[in-house]
Amino acid sequence: MGLITGAYDAKAGGFAPGGASLHNCMSAHGPDVATHHAATIATLAPHKIEDTMAFMFESRHPFVTTERAPETDLLQPDHDGCWTGFRKAQLPASSASTDA
Repeated sequence: MGLITGAYDAKAGGFAPGGASLHNCMSAHGPDVATHHAATIATLAPHKIEDTMAFMFESRHPFVTTERAPETDLLQPDHDGCWTGFRKAQLPASSASTDA
């Protein structure tokens, strides 16, 4: 995942233009807590996303970085912190199955 210009709508505060992230298959990824919350309370209606350009490559094969990549000071060691704060999903008691 990379951002060329603008703001990335799933992590508007934590993904700078020129940045990229690597989430290999079977690894957790998605929007941050603030973006998720804003999307869940927003009125459902079409909207146009402007002034941004992002890209994503997907593959069933794992991507591998070069040996030099982890040595750079451009890494964001706290990247996984953007998922801190999600509450564990719970079904309401009335939605729980009563089948035994």
